[in-house]
Amino acid sequence: MLLDAAGKPLSERQRVVTPDVPTPPAVLRCLDQLRDLLLAFDRVSVGFPGVVKRGIIFTAPNLHPSWAQFALAPELTARWKKPVRVANDAAVQGYGAIQGKGVELTLTLGTGMGSALFTGGYLCPGLELAHHPWKKRTYEDYLGRRGLDKYGKKTWNKFVQQAIAQTESLFNWDHLYIGGGNTKKLEFTPPTNVSIVSNQEGILGGVALWRE
Repeated sequence: MLLDAAGKPLSERQRVVTPDVPTPPAVLRCLDQLRDLLLAFDRVSVGFPGVVKRGIIFTAPNLHPSWAQFALAPELTARWKKPVRVANDAAVQGYGAIQGKGVELTLTLGTGMGSALFTGGYLCPGLELAHHPWKKRTYEDYLGRRGLDKYGKKTWNKFVQQAIAQTESLFNWDHLYIGGGNTKKLEFTPPTNVSIVSNQEGILGGVALWRE
């Protein structure tokens, strides 16, 4: 999606299917397809499902092992001749959703589980709550796609509610934002300090990567 400097959409959201074997070359070909669907642009923001530091991918457990140590920002800068900034996808979605007040947490429910913590509008980088031990496994084992498929939607909804309570006790967040494709499977009314956000927020937050 094209955005203006204030983060307002200038185009429709474009999508392509994730390749069956999402190695870096395969995903880069998909990104080239998206680029060709859009008009002229002067910079690029990318939300990536994994640990990202200084534009380099450290882990991508829900994509492919070959992403480890892949320099995504430099690669896209060289391919597209535009400046590129890359951050964790839950962090970018959080930037699009948060109010910038107090402690705010973003969780994304999809293939895995993303997480991002903000204080006063500033990101606390590096949080990977998905792989933290919870119950007998990890948060992602219960709240990601594997948990949904294994335990069924009713039990998965109970796990999400338990995770809301657990993370509130852990982080003492003032507000929680839940996004990701599996939010459409939620069957409970969230507390007043919990908001369900659309995937489009993950695009609109991209402009925040260019704030000093």
